[in-house]
Amino acid sequence: MAGAESEKRPVLEMVQADGADEGCVTFVLHEEDHTLGNSLRYMVMKNPDVDFCGYSITHPSESKINFRIQTRGGLPAAEALRKGLDDLSDASKHVLQTFETQVKEFRLKQGEAME
Repeated sequence: MAGAESEKRPVLEMVQADGADEGCVTFVLHEEDHTLGNSLRYMVMKNPDVDFCGYSITHPSESKINFRIQTRGGLPAAEALRKGLDDLSDASKHVLQTFETQVKEFRLKQGEAME
């Protein structure tokens, strides 16, 4: 199959202005939207070495976000992004584990109530 559908695009691209340091980078995340953008922005902003973090969706018909990070103290923006992704993953695992535990407890209580 030829054409645009068969082309492989990277999931993540880094866009850096000429002469800019590695603490000021825009990342393009393909096939993502507000669901990841807002939660990831929140996690990255919790890092005290991050001066600015924001994202934009270029156009509603495009499935990508531009995610900008500016850091201080020599921290590379890519490291701030990696930490934000790790923290978001950890938080998601915690929420899932808590939810599954509560569902099991609820089902046990429901089973006891039916006896």
